[in-house]
Amino acid sequence: MSRPSISEISTLLADLSDFRTLGDGSYAELMRRKADLLERIAAAQPDDIEAAEVAAAARARADELTADG
Repeated sequence: MSRPSISEISTLLADLSDFRTLGDGSYAELMRRKADLLERIAAAQPDDIEAAEVAAAARARADELTADG
């Protein structure tokens, strides 16, 4: 798993901004993408316990949102 690129992070941030200001997109999908990026960051830094914890929390929330429909 490779670290996310600046472009991938920028795209997510732009999409989050659009969601907050315009209501465009799916919140659950955005949180899934956020969790994916955080997991990739954590995987690239295996000694960073905090990164792993943040990624796990993000994945749990994304899974919760997806389960809710």
